[in-house]
Amino acid sequence: MYLIDKNSNAVSMLAARSFSELGFREREHLQEWIAKEPSALGEDLLIIQKEFNGFDETRERLDLLALDKKGNLVVIENKLDDSGRDVVWQALKYASYCSNLSKTQIVEVYQNYLDRYESGAEAREKLSEFFDHLDFEELVLNPGNQQRIIFVAANFRREVTSTALWLLSHQIRIQCFKATPYSLGEQLFLNIDQIIPVKEAEDYMVGIAEKEQEEKNTQGELQKRHHLRLAYWEEYLNAVKESQCNLFNNVNPTGAHWISAGSGCSGAPYQCLFMKNGAKVQLNISRGSQEENKFLFDALQEQKADIESTFGDTLSWNRMDDKKASIILFEKDYDGYNKASWPEMVQWMIQHIHQLEKSISQPLKNSNQKLKTLASLSEQPNKDQN
Repeated sequence: MYLIDKNSNAVSMLAARSFSELGFREREHLQEWIAKEPSALGEDLLIIQKEFNGFDETRERLDLLALDKKGNLVVIENKLDDSGRDVVWQALKYASYCSNLSKTQIVEVYQNYLDRYESGAEAREKLSEFFDHLDFEELVLNPGNQQRIIFVAANFRREVTSTALWLLSHQIRIQCFKATPYSLGEQLFLNIDQIIPVKEAEDYMVGIAEKEQEEKNTQGELQKRHHLRLAYWEEYLNAVKESQCNLFNNVNPTGAHWISAGSGCSGAPYQCLFMKNGAKVQLNISRGSQEENKFLFDALQEQKADIESTFGDTLSWNRMDDKKASIILFEKDYDGYNKASWPEMVQWMIQHIHQLEKSISQPLKNSNQKLKTLASLSEQPNKDQN
């Protein structure tokens, strides 16, 4: 690994080091780094416990337990300068133990973690947030035998890599990440590379395994919800055509729990959400840039009084500083899965998405134009230099 010096137009080699010579320990350091920044493993993971030992009739404990975006449990085992010979067997045992954890048990495990490390946080709310604000009742956690295993170490023995590759060929989700510390003077750096499976081939391998698993394990309940949502959106879209709201004229019904319509501002759609326990209308500011999302949200929030006056009620303003997106929403409780609730729910949703559009469209347009102007001004010096 090299450090680029733009001033001298040169590179300087960083010295590869070992964790032990730097005085780093497995539990106090490597494990904590990953727990605080799980995205270092190349994806969004939610750490739900450290040093988990909630297994019946055994005193063994795994390093980190996490959830991925598909609700699968992920066992993360960390080793320092050497993976050891038995890490695969150890992790397989942990994965088998975790395969029996129910949704209720997972929530309890996560709540214990939050009580210890994030006092006051609620597991159900955090889980719903992690899964893109999906209704908690709809979350499927730890489905089937889809538990995953991740190893992190500075060096992997051949018996570990060989076994990992063999397990991958049998659709056991295993990944190996090589963690290497580097130094340049007093500065220390950490590089984490996925070595198994090769990153370029992972999506294909995972896609094949998921396709086969989906074909074998079609979940009746999820299918039922899919058809229920489809029926609701058909009723909603038929009704909205007869209203003054033109947002969804070119939208087709789907089995998802939301539908979106353009706001005229790229990456900031209006959305209606159909939930088991209610309905929501919202502006989802979710452009590719977190900085732009927060700028637009802040610009709109400065006009909160006027927007809410036009809307006719108090909105929920969710900046979500730790997330890329921000949301402005209004919601109401309904028995969503009871079709008798649908006529009232549909009319409520039509009325309030229309009101949201009326109250926000012009402020959003102005804020977006201001953002474009600032971006143009920031590019001007570069043009002048050229």
